[in-house]
Amino acid sequence: MKIPVFVSCPTTLSEEQEKCRQLIEVELDLQQFEARALGRSDYPSEYPLREVYSIATRCAGGIILGFSQFETETGEWKRGSASARAQSGRIAFPTPWNHLEAGILFGLRIPLLIFREPDISGGIFDVGTSDLFVHTMPKPSAGGSESEDDSLRQVFLKWGARVRHEYYCDTR
Repeated sequence: MKIPVFVSCPTTLSEEQEKCRQLIEVELDLQQFEARALGRSDYPSEYPLREVYSIATRCAGGIILGFSQFETETGEWKRGSASARAQSGRIAFPTPWNHLEAGILFGLRIPLLIFREPDISGGIFDVGTSDLFVHTMPKPSAGGSESEDDSLRQVFLKWGARVRHEYYCDTR
């Protein structure tokens, strides 16, 4: 029996992003975890936010996948305030659902594993927001670099130990 883990990820992804998501799912499968996600494995019968909470309460771990959903190079931060400043250079934003789902999982004290694309920041993806390390999104390589595979596997093993403890000891 696989241990259920909540995966926060946009439903619509680019081809490259989908390959990254599949890499994560393969690792979850190897570790004997079952990915649960609103719009992928579970579909709402009530309000989506309530359904996220319902799914999360039955999971022993959570993964937040910060994929870019909107990008821009221009704009103004804190417009009209004394701290206003122009945006210079590319900036990317994840789906707001990443933050909502991370908050629910964090509130339930579920072990979290967070990945983000390089240009993603803010909220749960900011360093120091929580006691969690924010990992760079793994890239599927054509040759499959052994050291990159080992590094990813080590991250999953460490997080997986906490998830298994949560599942078998029910520490909540």
